[in-house]
Amino acid sequence: MFTFDQLAGFIAVAEELHFGRAAERLKMTQPPLSRQIQKLEKSIGTALLERDNRKVQLTPAGLAFLEEARRLMSLAQRAPVTARRIATGRSGVLRVGFTAASGFSILGPLLEEIAEILPDVDVDLQELVTGEQIQGLLTGGLDLGLARPPFDREVFDSHLLYKESMVLAVPAGHRLAGLSRAIQDTDLQDEPLIMHSPTKATYFYDLVVRMLPIRHGNVVHTVSQILTMVSLVAAKRGVAFVPHSATLLAIKGVEFLPLAALENEEPVELHAIWNRNVVNPALRRLLQDLEFRSN
Repeated sequence: MFTFDQLAGFIAVAEELHFGRAAERLKMTQPPLSRQIQKLEKSIGTALLERDNRKVQLTPAGLAFLEEARRLMSLAQRAPVTARRIATGRSGVLRVGFTAASGFSILGPLLEEIAEILPDVDVDLQELVTGEQIQGLLTGGLDLGLARPPFDREVFDSHLLYKESMVLAVPAGHRLAGLSRAIQDTDLQDEPLIMHSPTKATYFYDLVVRMLPIRHGNVVHTVSQILTMVSLVAAKRGVAFVPHSATLLAIKGVEFLPLAALENEEPVELHAIWNRNVVNPALRRLLQDLEFRSN
């Protein structure tokens, strides 16, 4: 196997086409340089240079090998720099999980902050429900999650990103929109409901049934994504309880109304969460610069 010293010697001779000048450039004498080239050719199994008393020139194999030798030397020179940048969190990959709802609210601004703090770090985004994010953080498949509570605070550190209210999404022109007031529980007695899945959207399902008297006989659709809920409302399939950030979807044919039972309340929370045993230097640097604090 050849060495980097042999590669450097070959590159110098190939560029100078003169052993004396190449040796001077490498600050060595000519005999050891000649031996380096001979060992390199023996290792490769073919002649790279044609030389006589008057000139030195590259063989076709030597010409092809020169490009590869330069690439290898460049990689060798970059490798320590890359390692140092990764160790200090300035390079590498940051794997971020996010819920669908956070994708149209906090995700964009957060990615802008990450890009400003870690311009040379690649961000790998993964759309996952909170339970899947928890597993990813536990197994090391994720570095940072944008997730809903609850989560084990002995295992995870967190930062509350924002809180928001729940509102009622209704089809445009719906009779409830004409009330010009916050919607009461009694207003929903006979309304078809589009509800959150109790298994795939557990956070929102539990929150709604805990805070509002849901008539399960009125439920006509059960779905897991906020976007799907609002789209069904636009199709006049029913009304739905959604976080206020759903208004950012700007889907035509939908109006958003306040709920009297939740006026002045912001029960919907989104947290940045991460494993307390942080191992990714890029995440460590991000947390330091964002000045996240445990909650």
